[in-house]
Amino acid sequence: MTATMPKHGDCRPLLAGEDDLTVVFQPIVDLASATVAGYEAQARFPGTAAPDVWFAAAAEAGLGAELQALALRKALAALPDLPPHTFLTVTVRPNLLGSVPVAAAFAEPATLRRVVVALTEHLPTPDLDALRTQTAALRSRGALIAIDDAGTGLAGLQQLAEVRPQLVTLDRALVAGADTDPVKAALVEMVGSFTSRIDAWLLADGIETAAELAVFARLGVPLAQGWLLGRPTPHFAELTPEVAALVRSHVARAQLTDSVTSLLRPVRRRESDEDDAVPAPYVLLDPFGVPVELVLTDPRTGAPYRAPVSLTVHPSADVAGTLQRALTRPPVHRFDPVICTDRGGAVLGLLRVEDLASAAASR
Repeated sequence: MTATMPKHGDCRPLLAGEDDLTVVFQPIVDLASATVAGYEAQARFPGTAAPDVWFAAAAEAGLGAELQALALRKALAALPDLPPHTFLTVTVRPNLLGSVPVAAAFAEPATLRRVVVALTEHLPTPDLDALRTQTAALRSRGALIAIDDAGTGLAGLQQLAEVRPQLVTLDRALVAGADTDPVKAALVEMVGSFTSRIDAWLLADGIETAAELAVFARLGVPLAQGWLLGRPTPHFAELTPEVAALVRSHVARAQLTDSVTSLLRPVRRRESDEDDAVPAPYVLLDPFGVPVELVLTDPRTGAPYRAPVSLTVHPSADVAGTLQRALTRPPVHRFDPVICTDRGGAVLGLLRVEDLASAAASR
């Protein structure tokens, strides 16, 4: 199969036309709040062959980048309709990230804020330096980076170490049957511990039974996706009341330890520190609203001083685990406040280490 590619990437002879590729959206659920946190865009093609078959055929025909770019353009075109306070996940193979068609597709939106770029590949990435550069460029435009299929071998581990993602998706092989397989549950717990240490979110994909949902609620996995929670649809669907009630019931039963929510203290947020009249403490945000620095008051002298944001947690994080992470920071930052953010990265408040220690001691 050969073809001459026009400017935007013509995928013939694989497709009769661009309209043969459609996009559906599957909800990603925040288990703590029983609400939709985001949506994964998934490509659909004519016939019964799975999308992976189409993308593999495109790669064989030398059209892999063109087909990937077409799927990206169609998914990103839905950004204006994305519901507030949710994100949109698009998947791309790392070896195609630097291709001209894929780079052009990512360049079309004015911003990539609220876009999660998920790198999905089971083979080792040939050029990790290039991958770091490419993901840094996406981050500079507001995108978050995710690693798909964590736990599937060396390729995933290499990408985790080099890319430092903000979201990690568990491989479906670890999700299916985790309620009856203690080894899978232990592996999930291990990956969850790792992601919490790098301030990344963990997503369990492929949940199909209530028993699987119960396991991931008990393990404290913050995000979940699967047919039990919501099937892919051509629009951005909300959770049904029945699904929301199911999630709330399982999460409530899984709350063996209290979360840090009750310990939150309010904190001011500022995009710059030009106005010196604002008293500390406050959080300085970067242009994308990400907390980067704390301005605190020295209790001995009363003078303000700066500290980098060295730890962020979700409000569903447990007290003991958050205290342990805080106290294992470098000594100079060990007792700095911990920032609490929502699923979109917005600052909700701060946690004092003294409050965490008192709460942990009383439980």
